[in-house]
Amino acid sequence: MDERQMIKIEEANRLDALYNLDLLDTPVSESFDRITRMASLIFNLPIAAVSLTDVDRQWFKSRVGVDHQTIPRDRAPCAQVAESTEVLVIPDMAKDDCYKYSPLGKSGIRFYAGAPLVTRDGFGLGALCVLGTLPRETTTEEIASLTDLAAMVMAQIELQHAFGRIDPISGLPNRTQFLDDISDIGQDNTGDMQRFAVLIDLAETKQIDHLSRVLGPAEIDRGVREAARFLRMRLDGRTAYHISATQFAVVTTERVREKCIDDVTALLLGLQAALSFQFMMTPVAGMAPFGSGIDPDDLLRAMGSAAQDARLNGMQVDVFSAESDDRHRRSFRLLQDFDSALLAEGQLSLVFQPRLSLATGQCVAPEVLLRWYHPELGSISPGEFVPIIESSTHVRDMTSWVLDTALRQVRSWIKQGLTVPISVNVSAANLEEEDFVERVIVALLRYGIHPSLLELEVTESAVMKDAGAALQKLQALADAGITLSIDDFGTGYSSLSYLQRLPTTVVKIDQSFVRNLDVGERDESLVPSMIALSHDLGYRVVAEGVETAQAADALTDMGCDEAQGYLYSKPLTARSFQHWFLSRTEPAKVA
Repeated sequence: MDERQMIKIEEANRLDALYNLDLLDTPVSESFDRITRMASLIFNLPIAAVSLTDVDRQWFKSRVGVDHQTIPRDRAPCAQVAESTEVLVIPDMAKDDCYKYSPLGKSGIRFYAGAPLVTRDGFGLGALCVLGTLPRETTTEEIASLTDLAAMVMAQIELQHAFGRIDPISGLPNRTQFLDDISDIGQDNTGDMQRFAVLIDLAETKQIDHLSRVLGPAEIDRGVREAARFLRMRLDGRTAYHISATQFAVVTTERVREKCIDDVTALLLGLQAALSFQFMMTPVAGMAPFGSGIDPDDLLRAMGSAAQDARLNGMQVDVFSAESDDRHRRSFRLLQDFDSALLAEGQLSLVFQPRLSLATGQCVAPEVLLRWYHPELGSISPGEFVPIIESSTHVRDMTSWVLDTALRQVRSWIKQGLTVPISVNVSAANLEEEDFVERVIVALLRYGIHPSLLELEVTESAVMKDAGAALQKLQALADAGITLSIDDFGTGYSSLSYLQRLPTTVVKIDQSFVRNLDVGERDESLVPSMIALSHDLGYRVVAEGVETAQAADALTDMGCDEAQGYLYSKPLTARSFQHWFLSRTEPAKVA
């Protein structure tokens, strides 16, 4: 093998070592800039750079005093340093036959000093160099410092690409590398130019769980490798990151939102076709715009939020929405703060909305409603916080707090001569608690309240979530003498056979059917049927959300038994309810 062939092979190996490090055309990095600035200060020179030698160019990973990021490789001193892996000093380019007509020489550069960037295998990647516009000599100490700084550059390169930055399953850079690269991009001074980062989520959690249970985790790893292989092939040199078990991230080059959505949608379609379990995985993507100064963790969270919104909304691609994000963050805060609210004095309170007999006008039982006044956010609508709490582990404590506080109030009313039943809402999660029945009975005993003074409201959906288990608990409550009612009737998916078997005695027709009763022909025909069916099954019927006298008259004509709504009263504090009740009728006596 002649010398020319040897040089060609060595250069090919050198370039392969450079390319495997994935350094070229990556964003600026403060960790490299710090070293470059130090070199400039040590030599007291205006120009310094970390220069990497590509096939036909010198590309600057870091630079001080240089506007452009690349120069031709031809007659570039850094190329000689990379090829020789030796320090090169040019005291005066104007007197150097090799470099005086080089691009640097012709641009006014007179002094150059470069120390090689060498891999552990001995391949020269480029140089850490300093340059000046005046000729000068160097000292031994200066060259030693430049060499040490070049070694620091290589240590930084090895640190960024050492084990721990590459995911062992996909072979792609991991989340740590993604966050570092986003931080570097954020420091690149590109003005207000916006880019998009994309998070690709291969499958829903339940899909992954099902695949792992049936086929084993090795098959999930196989799908991840297939996805990684597809992304490497389709991204045309752009980096894909493996940021969690089945999630990937990409920084796009497309800056137009609509075009980016189209590109990502096409990418997802190709990705799904490339997966072995393409019908058992449904990839979605979340896009988040970002510019200079972005916090990498905030960007990653925004991408994940957008991907979750895509799944929730049945979309392939969704773009981060600050409004949606604010809702999620507020929900999370409410969930966090509810624990403190349970213990704090005055944050949680109860109000009581009267329920009246349409025949007599007397109050049958007030419905107990929970209110929350947050010390910073103010009054929180129960329509907002109750669903959040019901889907969390706080639901047990919430129901316990409501039941305990309500029964304590009943005991207080009894002592003041007012005896009236109360109605308390129960969630689906409560019916799943093994000791729920026992806790309700213990609460009644604690306050000395007769079971007939307590009514528990459950929704159709809560009952049907686990109809068999719910039936057993409801029967035990009914056997204890507690009245049971079905709330929001008509909005769930009840099985008629189960409705016939439930030990419930009251049906509450949801306000969505009642609100437009005097204007909607469909509701005018549907509500009578609901009332008749409920009566046939032995239920007492309550209409919720009655706001007009016309609706009340119509319900009375239809044979509805009871009603509640703003026509009669808004929800009242305990004291206000007591005054309201006593002003209308004598207290009902219940044994």
